[in-house]
Amino acid sequence: MSDRKKVGVFCSGGDAPGMNAALRSIVRRGIAQGLNIVAIHRGYKGILDEAFEKMIPRSVGNIIQTGGTVIKTARCERFYKEEGVRQAAEILKSYEFDGLIAIGGDGTFRGLLELQKVWDGQIIGIPGTIDNDIYGTDYTIGFDTAIDTAIQALDRIRDTADSHERVFIVEVMGRHSGFIALKVGIGSGAEEILIPEDEPIDLKAVAKRIKDARDRGKTSLIIIVAEGVSKPDIFTFCKKLTTQPGLEFSTHISILGHLQRGGSPSAVDRWNATRMGAYAVDCILGGDSGIMVGEQNLKLVKVPLKDTQKKKSIDRYAHSLIRDLAI
Repeated sequence: MSDRKKVGVFCSGGDAPGMNAALRSIVRRGIAQGLNIVAIHRGYKGILDEAFEKMIPRSVGNIIQTGGTVIKTARCERFYKEEGVRQAAEILKSYEFDGLIAIGGDGTFRGLLELQKVWDGQIIGIPGTIDNDIYGTDYTIGFDTAIDTAIQALDRIRDTADSHERVFIVEVMGRHSGFIALKVGIGSGAEEILIPEDEPIDLKAVAKRIKDARDRGKTSLIIIVAEGVSKPDIFTFCKKLTTQPGLEFSTHISILGHLQRGGSPSAVDRWNATRMGAYAVDCILGGDSGIMVGEQNLKLVKVPLKDTQKKKSIDRYAHSLIRDLAI
């Protein structure tokens, strides 16, 4: 029996640019510090399927610049049930894991909270989600790249909107939060930003502002809509908005969708993912458990996992600027 700690690492939930950078950092920092690092393929599903791979430094060579996750990610219906959580705990015990490092979002962390009720190994979370909606950290892995990708797309849409003097409604990701919509909207000079935090949305007021902007001489407008607002879908939402009595107007729809998740991670995502990955290993070595490693005011911090389930507030000051910037 080796006296080295055996630590599993996996990605769960939606993929995010920079996950590979975090994985690379965990593997190499962990091995350098004397840990036995094992990759778990396809998240919680991989635990239940016993999809384990012992890692060596070369296992993560040439991946820091790649998007997605080389150890794959998946959602696992079996793990949503108590029986599945207990089965996962028994498997981890049988394979003699001492700790887990999970890269993912709030759903991933909910899974960790359930797992720690029935498994006594060390548990560390790393915030990996393009939504940037995790409480306790200013930054989540993948957010910076997703914003850059979306803004590049918006710049191109603006060219067409301006050339044809059109109104475009652009749907961005964000089922429960408006972090992407807000930052993309401010960065692209959008005239309207509609986010879940402001629901219910006053569609009549939005339509009137669009009509007023047209009357002031604006020939093209961009309306950013977070997907959590456009219920039941963007087409139905658009119809409701554009057919407000006395305020009817025509528009074009663009859905950025999963385009925002892919691509090579930005320098910011590579930097932060690398730091968070190494810090997660340091937390394992230091005996920590039941925490997320995050970033606050550019410093690495430890946050209790239970706190990550709180609601994170958006930047209301930035949101308040929209009306003035759109005149």
